[in-house]
Amino acid sequence: MDTTEPASTASRALPTPAQLRESQPRPAALAEQIEGHRRAIRRILTGEDDRLLIVVGPCSVHDEVAALEYGERLATLADQVSDRCLLVMRAYLEKPRTTVGWKGLLYDPERNGEGDLEQGLIRSRRLLLNLAELGLPLATEALNPIAADYLGDLVSWTAIGARTTESQIHREMASQMPMPVGFKNGTDGTHGMALNAMKSAAGSHHRLATDEHGRPAMLRTPGNPDTHLVLRGGRGITNYDADSVAAATAQLRESGLNPAVMVDCSHDNACKDHERQALIARDVMAQRQAGNRDLVGLMLESFLVPGKQKDDGELTYGQSITDPCLGWEATEALIRELG
Repeated sequence: MDTTEPASTASRALPTPAQLRESQPRPAALAEQIEGHRRAIRRILTGEDDRLLIVVGPCSVHDEVAALEYGERLATLADQVSDRCLLVMRAYLEKPRTTVGWKGLLYDPERNGEGDLEQGLIRSRRLLLNLAELGLPLATEALNPIAADYLGDLVSWTAIGARTTESQIHREMASQMPMPVGFKNGTDGTHGMALNAMKSAAGSHHRLATDEHGRPAMLRTPGNPDTHLVLRGGRGITNYDADSVAAATAQLRESGLNPAVMVDCSHDNACKDHERQALIARDVMAQRQAGNRDLVGLMLESFLVPGKQKDDGELTYGQSITDPCLGWEATEALIRELG
């Protein structure tokens, strides 16, 4: 008989969301700026603003210094193309994993496998504050609902990923969020579950959660009317072409949902080839120029240096350690071309 004792569960207390926000407060001017960015994104989603929404930045943030340099460059570019595009920086601090691996700056900021959520929360909030102070709207993917309580006040747009679009917990979380939320189609490339998620998130829920002081609480969510579909392909299927977009928007309309669609130019749409992102972006722009105003946005994975690297030694500054990205020069040229 196996008498091996199971590994014990380690526990470490963390600051509450209220304590973290008190130690790293959001200034009133920044709060007004973020709400203005959220309104601007809503206007694009409803068609009141015909600019192109572009969510662009690293696949995931592992180096705060490089992320800030990227943000500085993006802020300059954003000002120069603001009459045609609204640029939102990807500041992804959590990384979804198919099996195991590095889960992001929030969980393991030193990338040593030990994990340090306290330092991850502190450093993540500090980074978002610094990026927001550049004047940039920020985007993230919401994975852990508790993490959103610590950081959500600094975010202007949130994605719910292909793996979590079907999750009731994430739909309830989106129902509470005060910013626009994009639901990605499922990993199989179909978008029925994303439409169901949008319907669910629009309604009010009684949600089991924690309050700002970390206490278990029942929260009644108001419902989020500012959701939309993100097409990202799946399992060898691409869905950014005109026929796929038309099918998606028709289904959205039949379901009584906002037909606004964003195309994720990476992931399965790019067939895992980061350089294909530019071709997909141009295809989407051609559809817009042909009169499809339901196509409101793009997502691009981009960093200072193109490609990706293994996190197994001395790292190349400004290069992704997760999915491969476009480099800055190609990103800037593409955005200027799209604008």
